[in-house]
Amino acid sequence: MTAAAPLDAARIIPRVETERLLLREWREDDLDVFARLYGNPEVTRYLGDGSTMDRAQTWRTIAGAIGHWVLRGYGQWVIELKRTGEAIGRTGLINPEGWPGLEAGWVIAPEHQGKGYATEGGAAAVRYAFEQLRATHVISLVQPGNLPSQRVARKLGGEVERTVTVIGVEALVFGYSRPPR
Repeated sequence: MTAAAPLDAARIIPRVETERLLLREWREDDLDVFARLYGNPEVTRYLGDGSTMDRAQTWRTIAGAIGHWVLRGYGQWVIELKRTGEAIGRTGLINPEGWPGLEAGWVIAPEHQGKGYATEGGAAAVRYAFEQLRATHVISLVQPGNLPSQRVARKLGGEVERTVTVIGVEALVFGYSRPPR
């Protein structure tokens, strides 16, 4: 039995460009970058239950991100700096089974935080939801202690609508009823 050729993710995941960022498809060589990110407790403390991931768990997370595009027609992108080509995080849209709504989220490597990349990428994701998917409502789930992500959500025009428990973790639901300016 011979192995099938890998799927060309660029064929199913559209690219989005912002002033400084390229939101692009996932590639197998992204594993090293994301294994470092998801293995860092500073990065994962507000993701899910806060646990870090090993390399194999990171691989499955990337495969899930690609699968979301296949199943839903939208998903998360890798954030790449246009100037250098460096992958610095992820942003995009998710709505897995049992989720409280179409969510825009972001993760930025610690050395790139505080430079507006989460806001720039998050704004592109929210705009994509409204303009390309014709969504009427988008949310961001942010844990109460994650003040930087709360600031990003507010900059994007999000307002706290309620609190929910998702995968056993309390989160504020920031709602967007229109694309960011």
